[in-house]
Amino acid sequence: MVNLWNPAAGMAVGPTLLTAFLLGVVHGITPDEHTWPITFSYAIGSYSTRGGLKSGLLFSLAFTVQRAIASELAYLSLARFLTRPGVDAVVYVLVGAAMAWAGSYALHHRHALHLHLFHRREHAAGPDNDLENWAPRARAPRPAMALLHGFIAGWGVGAFATILYTVLAPSMPGPAWGWAPGAAFGLGTTAVQAAAGAAFGAASRQLHLSPDQAANVAFTTSGRTLWWGGWAFVVAGILGLIFPPVMQAGITTGLHIHNLHTLGIGFVLVMVTVLGVGVGSLVREVRRAARANRLPAPVGPPRPHLP
Repeated sequence: MVNLWNPAAGMAVGPTLLTAFLLGVVHGITPDEHTWPITFSYAIGSYSTRGGLKSGLLFSLAFTVQRAIASELAYLSLARFLTRPGVDAVVYVLVGAAMAWAGSYALHHRHALHLHLFHRREHAAGPDNDLENWAPRARAPRPAMALLHGFIAGWGVGAFATILYTVLAPSMPGPAWGWAPGAAFGLGTTAVQAAAGAAFGAASRQLHLSPDQAANVAFTTSGRTLWWGGWAFVVAGILGLIFPPVMQAGITTGLHIHNLHTLGIGFVLVMVTVLGVGVGSLVREVRRAARANRLPAPVGPPRPHLP
């Protein structure tokens, strides 16, 4: 019988890989800070079911590659550094910085901090409260950015990674199989996150707005989620490095389900990023578009566009 709460070491290859895959499925379903904020951000900004599916796949497959590499390192007893205190805090900072960069790209650098790394600055069409000048002010993040996020986020360490590195990977019969539990775990996560990405992408098309307005709402929601969610990750990581007990603090629920047994800083990041910033921004932008639709048509010739 497969035990997902406390798997035993030394299982045969088949049960070990099945356990790893099912743990990956649970990892993809439960509120995990290394998956849901990023999948939501890219999928909602894709503005299509196919685009959301692609975003979820790209992120999760990069995550799978990382877990396969780390699993092989664990089998070779070279992954002890992965479970050292502070690693997750460092990953938070790196993931957050990458999210903020992608958010800056999507929002055309409309925030105070401008990142001029790989693209030129573009100006918004008008101020945020100018309902008469409704025009796309944001753009979808590039899907390739999800690959970078997936690979970075995979280095985060939690209950799932600990089981993978200390129990499942060492159970393999030889180094040629060391990567397999990590790959199976990643594919389990991919199955869920790809479906979630498709659902988020489809939701962005059901806003009952004009195509231009719906696209702008989706892109703006995506950009804000990445930008503000990214900074939330950076702050959480810095706090974790300065005050290590922050990373271990949490409320125990008693549920024997990893990611739900203890609700800590990871759960807070999911709630803040997805529900607070993501859903909050989506509702705000939909209402703003609806108000713009109720405005009377402008009289006279159109105003010239100023560069």
